[in-house]
Amino acid sequence: MTSLPVSELEPDYALSAYDYELPSDRIAQDPVTPRDTSRLLVIDAERNLLHHHFYDLPNFLRSGDLLVFNNTKVIPARMYGKKLSGVPVEILLMEPLGNNRWLALVKPGKRLPIGSTIVFAENVKATVEGIEPSTRARELQFHIPADADLDKIIDQLGQIPLPPYVTDSHAEPERYQTIYAEISGAIAAPTAGLHFTDQLFEKLQAQGVDRAFVTLHVGIGTFRPVETEDITQHIMHNEWCEVPEETIAKIKETKARGGRVIGVGSTVARSLESSNYEAFKGKTNLMIYPSYEWKVLDAMITNFHLPKSTLLMMVSSFLGKDGREFLMSVYQEAIAKEYRFYSFGDAMLLWK
Repeated sequence: MTSLPVSELEPDYALSAYDYELPSDRIAQDPVTPRDTSRLLVIDAERNLLHHHFYDLPNFLRSGDLLVFNNTKVIPARMYGKKLSGVPVEILLMEPLGNNRWLALVKPGKRLPIGSTIVFAENVKATVEGIEPSTRARELQFHIPADADLDKIIDQLGQIPLPPYVTDSHAEPERYQTIYAEISGAIAAPTAGLHFTDQLFEKLQAQGVDRAFVTLHVGIGTFRPVETEDITQHIMHNEWCEVPEETIAKIKETKARGGRVIGVGSTVARSLESSNYEAFKGKTNLMIYPSYEWKVLDAMITNFHLPKSTLLMMVSSFLGKDGREFLMSVYQEAIAKEYRFYSFGDAMLLWK
């Protein structure tokens, strides 16, 4: 799509139309305990707003429905080291490149040109061998002992990276993982899944609600700011995902018997829409915004998202005609009702 002058942009395509003011005390710093006692704002098919708690979710599902989850696991992607001069360095691992190479965001970036060395431990170093143009991330070649395993070293030296807006959290690292996290590779949690508990799963299973899984390793693409006022010109960074044949089969079976498919989180939505009803393994840079024609999901569970984020654009699209205007009014209602926002915050259930 060719970029239009800002004055000619339709509001749904204008970045500024996705902005809103959020009081700082609405940004959740810690998750609630138990997980499923978070609040749940339900938007039904007639756009009524219903205020509940997450443990009420079974009341809105029925036997034969299918919940689809993202089973990615957050890795301890934040690491601290020093330059040879002693200057402290912080890195955020983004994507493995093979052969002990990683793409990583670095601080301070200006002081880490190609050829720089970062020392993490006595026998663990990394050399900057390239710079990725779109994100300015560094291509790091790690140098470790011949008999060492880099993944194990990262587990030992790294820390789970909480989002930058979580500045005063007392949460243990496992609270930033879903209880079904299995496949390591994400640098951020698929936060819509943080609300589920074993007890809630037992209740849903007894009710006849099935579940299936995809894997999308949440990367910088999900959180990278949109820098163009014309959102159609934003290019998403690739994220790796897999939609297994078993999951596609369950989705088709569910649809055939009149059941409904509910995606738990925006990452599940992107994975399934990228698959287009076929097993899929690879990278996706799919960006979803108003006018997108949804193919798979009947409902979505999601948290409250940052202003001007691609996630806000996706949810606006899911709500259909006038979805952006309606969603922005819902957010104002949620602020007034003192819902908790972002990763450790409350959730929404949206029916198409």
